[in-house]
Amino acid sequence: MDFQLTTEHQLLIRTARQFVERELLPYEDVVERSGDVPTELAAQIRQRAIEVGLYAFNMPESVGGAGLDALSQALIERELGKVSWALQVSVARPSKILMACSGEQAERYLLPCVRGDKLDCFALTEPGAGSDAASIRTRAERDGDVYLINGAKHFISHAGEADFAIVFAVTGVDESAVRPRNQVTAFLVDSDTPGLTIRRGPRCVSNRGYHQYELFFDDCPVPADRVLGQVGEGWQVANEWLIAGRVMVAASCVGQAQRAFDLAAAWASERQQFGRPIGDNQGVSFLLADMATRLRCADLLALETAWRMDQGCMSDADAAMAKLFASETLAMVADNAVQIYGGMGLMDETPVERIWRNARIERIWEGTSEIQRHIIGKSILRQQPGARTSAAIAQP
Repeated sequence: MDFQLTTEHQLLIRTARQFVERELLPYEDVVERSGDVPTELAAQIRQRAIEVGLYAFNMPESVGGAGLDALSQALIERELGKVSWALQVSVARPSKILMACSGEQAERYLLPCVRGDKLDCFALTEPGAGSDAASIRTRAERDGDVYLINGAKHFISHAGEADFAIVFAVTGVDESAVRPRNQVTAFLVDSDTPGLTIRRGPRCVSNRGYHQYELFFDDCPVPADRVLGQVGEGWQVANEWLIAGRVMVAASCVGQAQRAFDLAAAWASERQQFGRPIGDNQGVSFLLADMATRLRCADLLALETAWRMDQGCMSDADAAMAKLFASETLAMVADNAVQIYGGMGLMDETPVERIWRNARIERIWEGTSEIQRHIIGKSILRQQPGARTSAAIAQP
């Protein structure tokens, strides 16, 4: 891997950094206090992102996106990560799953999302199916030209603002596997479809203003031509996007950690106790040294994994390692930053407190740390002489 970033990469970093500083950070306090992003502010951010070329930067040029490689995307995510999801979500990254759209679906869903005319959300998690996604219970049964969907989803981010949801539901059972497994299908479901109720979920302490919702389906009719991909192949549609998403979460965690580190280092050099800056004390300087070292490692791992994605040689375990290490590094850096700030680190007047609070969710969504370790461990064992077949190893 060539560790030297190109001129184009440096330009992308500068563009994203300036965007965050000018268009997002000035509104952080307002969102933290109100717990909401005003509709007009979200529209303003979306328009500015379109103007500078950051909107839908994760999508291919063939559908109107920026066509950036994974490394370039990770560099942008690193900068956007320095502000909470409530604000950066308006710099939309449509679900890459939408590339599975065919025919009229592309005109109705994919292209409007890339242009900024529509917003999507991803509806997989259920009250009884979090890490064990294969155990979802929402069902879709064919009834003539429609599928009737029944069930419930929760922890669905941004569903209240979305125009449609990418919904995963059981459409059958595969009896040919070693053990029977649900056949899952992805559907494109408009938010105003009869039989679909969208309700705000419990308040989350992380990312104030970035709300999660509950979705309830009661004989919700979805036309058969709204199946995304093929019937029974929902996991095939989702898998590539989900794995790649972990790499981008890793890059975002690095950005959050970098901001926390910069704030802590500045505080340590300015805060005076016993007649000198607290950073002169070995107890504080050693914290900073550990933070900087872990942060450098997390950054290199995230970018190297994105590079491996571009080379076509990234494994599930590679993505899991990046997400695991970066999210846990963020937790360590944010916690140490609070420690360096002392009591002020827990006051909501300081960005350190919100970074510390926001950091907690990163070890849970997009696959918990335990699931990432399971994936990594399973990969290691598969490579050993005499390893069992993958079918005999428990799936997360």
